[in-house]
Amino acid sequence: MASDVNELTINFEEDNILKVKELDKEILTKGAWATIMFKYQQWDAKNEKYGKVAYSIRRYQKREGNYSQKSKFNISSREQASQIIETLQKWMQEPEAQD
Repeated sequence: MASDVNELTINFEEDNILKVKELDKEILTKGAWATIMFKYQQWDAKNEKYGKVAYSIRRYQKREGNYSQKSKFNISSREQASQIIETLQKWMQEPEAQD
C-alpha cells in the first residue's frame, strides 16, 4: 500500500490485464484519513473491452506510515452520479442547520 496519498490508485492488474483502469482522481481530504473520488472503467472479459465509466469514493486510513482502504462507495452509472449531484446541490441551497 502507498505511503503518500498521491500514490493511491484503483488500477488493478491480473493476468497481465488491467481489470480496473483509473481514468482520473480527485483527492478530497488528506491526512490520517484520506478521501478520494475516482473515475474508472472495468474490463469486461466477455466483450474484451472496457465497460462504461463508473465512479468510486474511497476512504483510506494511514497507519504505521501506509494507507489502507477502509471503505468505498461505487457509483455505477452516470444517472446515479447525476442524482447524487442534484441532491447535494439542493441540500447546499438550504440554510445551514443550527444546533
